[in-house]
Amino acid sequence: MTYSRVVAAAKAVGLEVMGALHPAECGARQLDGGTLILLGTGAAFWPVFSASQEAQDAQPHPIDRWSTRVVGNLANTYLSKALYPFGGPPYAPFIDWALKSGRAFISPTGMMVHDTVGLMISYRGALHFAKMLDIPIPQSVSPCETCIGQPCVPACPVGALGDKAPYDVAACHKYLDTVPGKDCMLHGCATRRACPFSQGAGRGHDQSTLHMKAFHPT
Repeated sequence: MTYSRVVAAAKAVGLEVMGALHPAECGARQLDGGTLILLGTGAAFWPVFSASQEAQDAQPHPIDRWSTRVVGNLANTYLSKALYPFGGPPYAPFIDWALKSGRAFISPTGMMVHDTVGLMISYRGALHFAKMLDIPIPQSVSPCETCIGQPCVPACPVGALGDKAPYDVAACHKYLDTVPGKDCMLHGCATRRACPFSQGAGRGHDQSTLHMKAFHPT
């Protein structure tokens, strides 16, 4: 097994490798040795997912069910253990793993930002291999350091996000129930959209609407 084979296999099913790490070297939580490869969504995800049974059967949690099947199949094929950011409590420490991969960082909004998909970061699972695979060295520099003007900071209409205070979930949900809040419900979080690097996620309106309905059911 090689890192490049995992990248190719993930792309074939609509996922992207969003980071990789050796848990023993970086002190990743809840893992001992081997190699962890994080999988998430990019531009190739939506066409694959929207054609799946999970997307069309009108049952709850379609993306989580799709992720369980697809990541589980990858784990079985490539002799690794599948791990997921959902299904708890307890929950796997994906934030810790993401930050220690060197490809995700804390943005000025307090949310995680990824080097290729910006604030549209969405991990769908991970593969834990017992062996130490040869993985690329990450750039280890937050995209926010080169972002001119950091438009994400003032983008939230109700100031619910910021690194100086906890995320004001109540204010966010209250706004989403208003007429102006329909913009976020239909097109996705205004703050996430404002990040220039979020364009790398290739996320269209249908996908954003589905995510927002899961976050704020009406």
